[in-house]
Formats: sequence, C-alpha cells, structure tokens
Amino acid sequence: MARSRVDAVSPVPQSSPCGHAADHPPAGARRRWLAGSAALAGATLLPAGRALAQATPGVSATEIRIGTTTSLSGPVSALGTINKAHLAYFKMLNETQGGIAGRKINYLITDDGFNPARTLENTRRLVEQEEVAFMFAQLGTGPNSAVVKYLNDRKIPHLFLSVNGDKWGDFKTYPWTMPFAPSARTESQIFVKHALAQKPRSKIAIIYQNDDLGRDFVAGARDVLGAQYDSVVKAMSYEVTDPTVDSQLISLQATGAEVLISGVTGKFGAMVIRRINELGWKALHFLPSGASTVASTMVPAGPERGIGAITSVYTKDPSDPSWADDAGIKAYKAFMARWYPEGNPNESYNSYGYMTAIVLQRLLEQCKGDFRRENIMAQANNLKDMANPMLLDGIRVNTSATDHRPLEQMQLQRWDGKVWQRFGPIIEGAPS
Repeated sequence: MARSRVDAVSPVPQSSPCGHAADHPPAGARRRWLAGSAALAGATLLPAGRALAQATPGVSATEIRIGTTTSLSGPVSALGTINKAHLAYFKMLNETQGGIAGRKINYLITDDGFNPARTLENTRRLVEQEEVAFMFAQLGTGPNSAVVKYLNDRKIPHLFLSVNGDKWGDFKTYPWTMPFAPSARTESQIFVKHALAQKPRSKIAIIYQNDDLGRDFVAGARDVLGAQYDSVVKAMSYEVTDPTVDSQLISLQATGAEVLISGVTGKFGAMVIRRINELGWKALHFLPSGASTVASTMVPAGPERGIGAITSVYTKDPSDPSWADDAGIKAYKAFMARWYPEGNPNESYNSYGYMTAIVLQRLLEQCKGDFRRENIMAQANNLKDMANPMLLDGIRVNTSATDHRPLEQMQLQRWDGKVWQRFGPIIEGAPS
C-alpha cells in the first residue's frame, strides 16, 4: 500500500534514531515536504542492510530512494504538479510492477517555494540525511544554480531538470547534470533553419530578453549562420522591467528585416504581436513555445493580430481535441483518472511529468539492477532513439556522455487566428 505524507519539518530537521526527520517537529517549523513512496506500509526508509546503503546510497535490496525539491508553494507553485504526477507514476509502477528490478521507488519531494537558499538546504538534507541515490526533475534555473556545483562535486546524478537554458547541457562543466526539454538555443536554431529555407537571402531581426534565456536565441542564430551572422542579423535586447518594447521594434523594422525572432517571455509575447501589427510589419514572425500559449499570449494580443506567427512544439497537447483518439493520450488520461484523479488531465504540466517519469523508468531499467550512482549516470548518458507516447511522432530522446540535451527536435506550428496548426517535418537543431 502506498504511503503519501505531508509533514512540516524544521530547517535543520530533528532526527529519529534511524537518521530521519522526526514525525513531530518543534512548534513553528515552516518547511514542508512530501514523502511519496509506494513502499510497503510500515517499511523503514533506511534499509536493514546498512552496509549496502553505505556502499550505494539510497539503494537497498527492496528500495530505490530518489529526491527532488520543487515549488509546492510560492510564486510558481502551479508547476509543483509536475512532481506530483511523477509521484503518481512511481506509485503505479510500485503497485503494478513491484517497482524496478524488484525495488520499490521511494520518491521524496521537498518544497523550496522557488527560493534558491531553501533549494540548497533541502538538497543537502535529501543527500546527507535521507541518503537519496540521485536527484530528479528539480525546478527552475535559480534553484538548480544553487545546487549544481554541490551535486556535481559529490558525483550525484542531477537528472531531467525542469529548466529552460542551454547551459544545463554543458556536459564538460556539469557532467552529472542533465536537463530534459529542448533549450531556447535549440528552438532558435530550428527557427533560423526554417527561415532560411523560406527566405534564403532575408535579413533577420531578433528581439531578446537580456538574460541567459534571451541570449540563447542569439546563440542559436549564430550556430546556424556562423560567419554570416553579423551581416544577416540585427539583435536588440530589452529588460524585464521595461514597460514596452516599442523602440526596439521600430529600430528592428527599420533594418528591412523580413524575419523576426522574438526571444521573449510572458507578456512580452503579446506586446510584440500587438506592436508589429500596429507598425504594419509583415515579417515572418517566430515566437518561443514558452510565450505562445493561447490564454496568456494570443488572446491578450488579439487573436487576429497574430495570424501567421510560428512557434514550435515537441509534445502532444492533452487539451487538443485532435489528439483525442491517440493511443498515447488515451493511456495518459487513463493513468490520470486512476493514479492522479485530483490532477487536471488537460494540464500540460501533468503530461510533462508523465512523460519524464516514463523516461526515468527506461533509464532505471537499463541499469539492470546496478543502481550505483556511476551506473545511473552512465545509463542517463546512453538513451538511444527512445520514443515516448507523449512526444510527437518522429521525435526521439537521445543522449551520450558528450550530449546532455535529450531533446533536440521540434515541429513548427502556425497560428490561424483560433488555434495553432502543426505543419512541415520534424526539424533538428544544429550542433552547438
């Protein structure tokens, strides 16, 4: 029977005799964590075979202990449902298949409220007190930046982060770290490839957010254009505190660019669509997938103003009726109904959690019962042409010791005034 518990624990947890946070912390404790396991009720977290636990942290003859820290509270708490979907998936695996290689998965979720200091505190506790084998699907650039050196210095796998930024694929600096989703740099490479195919001799304008995410769009264009970049591209940045991007867009239009790549986030996607429409700029316009949602971007911009805009996609959208008869979507929704009924099956964060849990299952199965951290990372570096029921047909997961970008393929889709319509082939990013 599965255990699922939400306890308040102190910033420096009190310990029970076996080394775990006490069930009843002192008054005023303010940290929250969710210990999710489908281990048998009454089983202790630390294995009876202490020598095995010392040799392979987080692994016993009956258990694999995995940790994460995410936002169950705070400004982006809605994203915490990704990890709750993971929890439900592991519960399903444990109850229907006995876990992996005869070991139940014990998934410990801690809440950092998107506060990097708490991320580090939680991660240290999971590693040093809870003795997890590895960390899985931690959320956010700031929080992961706070722990990436700590985990890499200790050679602890830091896998399938919920982040957007190409730096997380830097296998030389962070050999024990791996993101999952395509980065903005990959997305920009794909945009430029398509633009060159449609308008081979066009000038390209890029408006980008002045941070690591925005600069990935510039880097992606450089990857494809190489020495031609300076003669082809004009790029201008903005700050997230800027009230408008009008001046940048006016200057970029004046270059005569026929292609516009918007390396933007949030409300700036709608701003750009509205302004280029007002300017009468008929550029081939590319929007990042993270700033192209119907509710947050296209409707506020005015659906008719964005007609012809292009974005990218790599997963099936569970809310799109066109996927209703797809076998993968049907299996996902059946999973949600049985194992995570309180979650919204049409929420893409939940389908993302389901998708990444399937990839982790494959990775652990490839370990063939050898769950030493070195082998877990070796198998993370050895995912070959892996299909996934939530990925678009033709998109595959691929990794190696020198490629920590599991997904580098996407398909384009065009806004028709009402919905995004996919078109064309699967496009692969350029080497970076």
